[in-house]
Order: sequence, then structure tokens, then C-alpha cells
Amino acid sequence: MVNLAMSCPECESKRVIRDYEKGEILCSGCGLIIVENVQDMGPEWRAFDSEQKEKKARGGAPMKYMRPNKGLSTEIDQYNRDIRGTKISAKKQAQFYRMRRWHKRVSIATSLERNLVIALSELDRVASSLGLPENLKESSALLYRKAVKAELIRGRKIESVVSAVIYATCRLHGIPRTLDEIARVSGIEKKEIGRSYRFLKAGLQIDVPLTDPAEYVPKFAGALKLGGNVQEDAVKLIRKATKQGLISGRGPTGVAAASLYIASAMHGDTKTQREVADVAGVTEVTIRNRYRELKRELGLKVSL
Repeated sequence: MVNLAMSCPECESKRVIRDYEKGEILCSGCGLIIVENVQDMGPEWRAFDSEQKEKKARGGAPMKYMRPNKGLSTEIDQYNRDIRGTKISAKKQAQFYRMRRWHKRVSIATSLERNLVIALSELDRVASSLGLPENLKESSALLYRKAVKAELIRGRKIESVVSAVIYATCRLHGIPRTLDEIARVSGIEKKEIGRSYRFLKAGLQIDVPLTDPAEYVPKFAGALKLGGNVQEDAVKLIRKATKQGLISGRGPTGVAAASLYIASAMHGDTKTQREVADVAGVTEVTIRNRYRELKRELGLKVSL
């Protein structure tokens, strides 16, 4: 196997070969053995197709932070059948029933385990309602576990902490989800989620970047049925406003909504302030204020 990342110290050739049988890394140009007795970190078996690879592999499934036990514990199924598919006797069924009951009790014996069962179930519900992918759920679950380990959830509602964790994860990954959306899905007040979010941010020392208003443009434009040209011009307006420092201290959703409002008018597909406000979750007053600021500071020739 040719290793292009290394070079030969003797002739500086990039054609470096790794010989797995001899455990050596050598230069194919001058024959110099660069490294010897290299440890092979791969498996000790060979597989010639996917079926053999699956049968010989001994590793289990990866850890799942969305599961209270991270998916590493054993499970007793509910089928009541043996390995051949034959139904087991009533006596064995009763025995397995008792085993399942005690297994469930032991798996959530501590207060921490009970907390994770409730929190991760709520996290899955809220994240699924928001249409978030699995990797974001895993990131949120990991962040919640860090908050539990740092003892930051004492005296706070589990639901509010879960919502705050989801909001923080969305911010970290650049996913456009507002506090209003999360509050509507979770049933927790916006102020309480914001309070928990600020507490977690300070306690875990999370470096959350400022929200870019351009992240909301595709979402709002899709709801308003605006074309790609309108979205492109709205993003350009946001970039110009950012360079001049016009969005500092302004809500990103309001800036994004006002930019779309202006861009739609520039393309002759004008939307009313009420339509844009309903989609963005802001008031018409906010859109008017942002519109006037952008028009004045950027010198836009548009009349609405």
C-alpha cells in the first residue's frame, strides 16, 4: 500500500510503501526501510465479501447517547420463543416475565438513570417535532449528559433544560430554529428556555457563535414561496448590513425577514408585512423598523 502522506528521508521520494506482512514502511525508490516492526491495528482475520465480514466481526453497535444506558446493556426480548422459533412453556414464560421485570427495575435504579429516561424521551419528542436529524439528537443528548455531570439541572424543570440544550445544539450546528419554535413544540415558556440556555452556556462554558440572519432566509423564503433570486439578493443585503455593523443588537429573524421583504419588492414579487411577519414569528413593527434602517443605511432605491 502506497502512503502518500510520508516522504523518504534519504531520497525525498513520495512513493513510500507499507508492507503489512513484514511490518515495514519502505521507500520504493531507493529501498530504504524507514520504519520497521510496525504494529498492525487491523483485524487478524480476512473477509472476501460483505457476508463474511459481517459474520467475523466481533464489534457491537456504536454507543447511542440517546439511550439512557448508551445502548450497551443487555435486553430480554418479548417473543417467548427459543432459538428455533418454538414457543416456550408457560413455566418458562413466567420465569422470563420476572426476569424482564427485575431487569427493568435494576436498569433504572438510581435517580440519575430515572432522570435520563425522562429527559431523553422528551428530547426525542421535541427534536422529532422540529425535524432535526439523528446526529443533532445525539449531540443534544451528549450536551445534556454533560449538564447532568456538572450538576446544572438541580432546581430546574427537565423539559426546560432539554429545550435549552436543543436550542444550544442548533446554534452550534447552524440550524435555523428559533426560541419561539422550540417553545411552541415543547410547551415551555420562551423566557424560561432562554434562562436555562444562558445558565447552561455559562456553566458549561459553551462558545456559541452569533446567529447569522442568512441562515433563516431559505426557511422563510420557502414558506413565502419566493424564488432563488430573491433569496440570493436577501443574503447579499444581509452581508452588506453585516459589514457596516447594522445587525449588531438586532434579532436575526427580524433582519432576515426585512431583507426578504425588500428583496421580494425588488423582484416585483412583493409580500405584505403581515405575511412576512407571520412566517418569521416577529411583529410588523419590527419588519418596518429593520426595513427603514436597511433602506437608509444601505442607500436602497426601493419604495414599499
